[in-house]
Amino acid sequence: MSAGMIRGLYDYHRWANHRLFDVASARGEEAATRDLGPQWSFPTMLRMFAHVYGADALWLSRWKGTSMTAIPGGDLQSMAALRERWDALEAEQRAFVDGLADADLARVVHYTDTKGTPFHAPLGPLLQHVPNHATHHRSELSTMLTILGGAPPDHGLNTFLVTTTGQA
Repeated sequence: MSAGMIRGLYDYHRWANHRLFDVASARGEEAATRDLGPQWSFPTMLRMFAHVYGADALWLSRWKGTSMTAIPGGDLQSMAALRERWDALEAEQRAFVDGLADADLARVVHYTDTKGTPFHAPLGPLLQHVPNHATHHRSELSTMLTILGGAPPDHGLNTFLVTTTGQA
């Protein structure tokens, strides 16, 4: 694992989130807030995207030495409000990730979960966790879009690679 690999992973993470978010937003607020049932991690696309945003914010604060007592984003009432807040977070997240050196990945992060239980782990695997976590929810969001009559975009890693290197 290297800091360069982590930067690439976060470039992909932001790209995939934006690609899916843009298609979901184009469906309108009614679709984004339609309750699709309790079988999902979160019942609406807005809540699911807000959770991905919130997890990004939560982990960034932990890496910087502060543990939140709640996952942010539950107060967001529209896709536009979420996009505005997420854009600001992504800039902060990018600055953090872009500032990493290889040696930083071994730094042990001490944090507490939202219940106050203490944990610790090396920064490198924690950095990998965030995009991995989001992949699960992007899969759910793709299925939600399909149910709502939309066509989810391909947001796979290979598509990112061929797109961002000019091959597609």
